[in-house]
Amino acid sequence: MKELKRSKNKIMDWNDHLDKKYGKVGTESRTEFERKAQAFVIGELLKEERLKANLTQEDLAEKTGTKRSYISRIENGRADIQLSTLFKLIEQGLNRKLELYIR
Repeated sequence: MKELKRSKNKIMDWNDHLDKKYGKVGTESRTEFERKAQAFVIGELLKEERLKANLTQEDLAEKTGTKRSYISRIENGRADIQLSTLFKLIEQGLNRKLELYIR
């Protein structure tokens, strides 16, 4: 995925922009940015699926034995989530199947 950004009549691709703002891939600041970006994506996906299931955060928390505040922090990308908890939220709470792929 390449998005373009215009900077002083120079077009910069998305990776160049990230390199400039957060450092090259593998640097501590870039790794932290990517971690936060993934947490945001997971939170958005969880929220989207919860809403499709017509559940409130409180409903999902009750079904999975967690707290509403924890669901909120996950959905806002502000909480680390263990893989076992993610599976529980998706499979037990939303009655959906979670599959992970490594590429």
